[in-house]
Amino acid sequence: MSSNLSFVLNKPGDVSFEERPKPTLKTPHDVLVAINYTGICGSDVHYWVHGAIGKFVVKDPMVLGHESAGTIVEVGESVTHLKIGDRVALEPGYPCRRCINCTAGKYNLCPDMVFAATPPYDGTLAGFWVAPADFCFKLPDNVSQQEGALIEPLAVAVHIVKQANVKPGNSVVVMGAGPVGLLCAAVAKAYGATKIVSVDIVQSKLDFAKDFASTHVYTSQRISPEENAKALLEHADLPDGADVVIDASGAEPSIQASIHVVKVGGSYVQGGMGKSDISFPIMAMCIKEMTMSGSFRYGPGDYPLAVELVASGRVDVKKLITGVVGFKEAEQAFKKVKEGEAIKVLIAGPNES
Repeated sequence: MSSNLSFVLNKPGDVSFEERPKPTLKTPHDVLVAINYTGICGSDVHYWVHGAIGKFVVKDPMVLGHESAGTIVEVGESVTHLKIGDRVALEPGYPCRRCINCTAGKYNLCPDMVFAATPPYDGTLAGFWVAPADFCFKLPDNVSQQEGALIEPLAVAVHIVKQANVKPGNSVVVMGAGPVGLLCAAVAKAYGATKIVSVDIVQSKLDFAKDFASTHVYTSQRISPEENAKALLEHADLPDGADVVIDASGAEPSIQASIHVVKVGGSYVQGGMGKSDISFPIMAMCIKEMTMSGSFRYGPGDYPLAVELVASGRVDVKKLITGVVGFKEAEQAFKKVKEGEAIKVLIAGPNES
């Protein structure tokens, strides 16, 4: 393994392959990881198309990618729990460890978070990646590197379901049947939810959802949010509403309908990101005395639990993999994901045979 060929976003719509110097360890607590596989996330595609997400703007060339698994090829002198040859899932963001959010156990909210493929930091679509050893999670023998690349979106879903406080026997409605929505349904099932409804506007996604983890699916209609909510609840036989509703779409009509789907005293979690400001049914939220929460990335314990869910077979992430392509096919893979032709495409690292 010697190539550090990197997939670089120069500006919106303009990407290139660039051989960069092999990175070196920054501290004795770091490890050097040869990247085996990287999944394409919607945020990667958004940067590729628009060059920005909110306040994060690509001003200089940036390596894309953050859903990765790899092999340890070098360890710092203070690293004791990992060794050369270990296969790991990479948690692609690490915090300052000292601010009030970090010390309160909410490091995902650290204002100084260094996160892969979020300007100004490079991502993992390269030959090698340097990471703090404690943000690398060893894969059990029965978990493949390709499954390891899907630990990142699964950890997002784990965090969302934790925020929702899903309990055994709950009914859960998940708005959006993209990768994170599908994984939210799967994690909710692992947490003991007995009725899981996936909602989307694309029938093929719902067909997949029904085979993956959901007990019911509902195709959202071009009608008012209240009417959609009523039809959904009738279809899923939830006359009192759902215990938990998770929005993994970020779409305004979906969010509006979600509030009408939640039962009195139920929980709602916003996991998907869309427009910065939307029209919101605040009256319905108040009179139901709902518990509402946002969810951002993942926090303490989410990655280890995600690894365990895959290792135990309770979440089969392999089903989400539409295909695997070579590193030089990365741009074509991005186009396929952008056009909605795939659930999850993996890109093999440049050193992967």
